[in-house]
Amino acid sequence: MDIAALVADPAAWAALITLVVMEVVLGIDNLIFISILSNKLPEHQRARTRRIGIALALIMRLALLSTLAFIVGLTQPVFSLPWSGPVGAHGEPSFELNFSWRDLILIAGGLFLVWKATVEIHEKVDPVPNHKAADPKAQVITNAGAAIFQIIMIDLVFSIDSILTAVGMTDHLPIMVTAVIIAVAVMLIAADPLANFIDKNPTVVMLALGFLLMIGAVLIADGFGVHVPKGYIYAAMAFSAGVEILNMLVRRKKPAVEDKTLH
Repeated sequence: MDIAALVADPAAWAALITLVVMEVVLGIDNLIFISILSNKLPEHQRARTRRIGIALALIMRLALLSTLAFIVGLTQPVFSLPWSGPVGAHGEPSFELNFSWRDLILIAGGLFLVWKATVEIHEKVDPVPNHKAADPKAQVITNAGAAIFQIIMIDLVFSIDSILTAVGMTDHLPIMVTAVIIAVAVMLIAADPLANFIDKNPTVVMLALGFLLMIGAVLIADGFGVHVPKGYIYAAMAFSAGVEILNMLVRRKKPAVEDKTLH
């Protein structure tokens, strides 16, 4: 089907809108990670690092879309492990766990997210000042480079998940490319406001790190063949965010109430 036929096809527009929504939702995880990492950098480097991270996410998604046959091949099993649970009548394992390259990438990405979130939470709970003498300029460069490297690694994980979702929803490459570009554009627009909001609200940082822990655990489970519906995950995230918003409103109202009481 050519571009003109796709533009005139209502079903194609419906697929595009649905896919854009899905890609934006899937991009939230990526954006939270980028925001937390970039907020650790000096203020003048944060926006630039976020834009680099989102640009790399776009490049990876478009590169993966250009190799759809390779992406589909990532779902083919590469090795199996016997399940050590209940056995059959002749003593053989009841079934095997099959692992594809996608599974291995998801497990590695999930472990990385769990490790990174745990380290960040530990730093927040038990901060240890660094008294070692070091060149501040060199330290900034190292931190920025480390942040971008970690963003690249997690971009790869989320990009593969994003593109496999797109492949499962439509067969038309132009729709996939358009949806990815729109979703990344939305991420680019939302990046600075989200990062600033997280930076100004310390409790939101802990909530976001909790989200990353949960997402990492879900990626690991998915890699082992235990599929957790994403609707449940995002519903839990939305509920937690709603509770935190109520807590923030209470904290803001409390000083005003105390002032009125004093007067």
